[in-house]
Amino acid sequence: MTSHTATVEWRRGSQPFLDNKYSRAHVWTFDGGATVEASSSPHVVRVPLSEPANVDPEEAYVAALSSCHMLWFLSIAAGRGFCVDSYRDEAVGHLARNGTGKQWLSRVQLRPRIVFSGPTIPDPAQVQHLHHQAHCECFLANSVRTEVIVCPAPVHSEP
Repeated sequence: MTSHTATVEWRRGSQPFLDNKYSRAHVWTFDGGATVEASSSPHVVRVPLSEPANVDPEEAYVAALSSCHMLWFLSIAAGRGFCVDSYRDEAVGHLARNGTGKQWLSRVQLRPRIVFSGPTIPDPAQVQHLHHQAHCECFLANSVRTEVIVCPAPVHSEP
């Protein structure tokens, strides 16, 4: 079994705290050394207490699901002999209220646009099957209650 680590760090500094008007900006540091400026979503905590330029947890959740799906898709496509030149996903997460009125990311739509090249270009049914396999293999999709929907754009190929 492998472990994956992230350090999340926030510091109050000299700002007030008990009035609940403190900055939500913080830093994520990952085991490989990458750092990401993070914050609460400005849709949840208004600016200036949120930093809209920073990544928020909801965006990171959507990006992580998209990234996991993409990485599996690329691996499976390569194994099937399909050459992928580019993969771009403009994924969208949808907040909703659950049965107790709590907000949650109930649905994430993956909307990949993929460009293939080479002698063998998959037809739409094959692309759909590749997405299905990628979804079944994605560790994150297998770990969440969120509905993950793949809505691929039509197949594109380079001449």
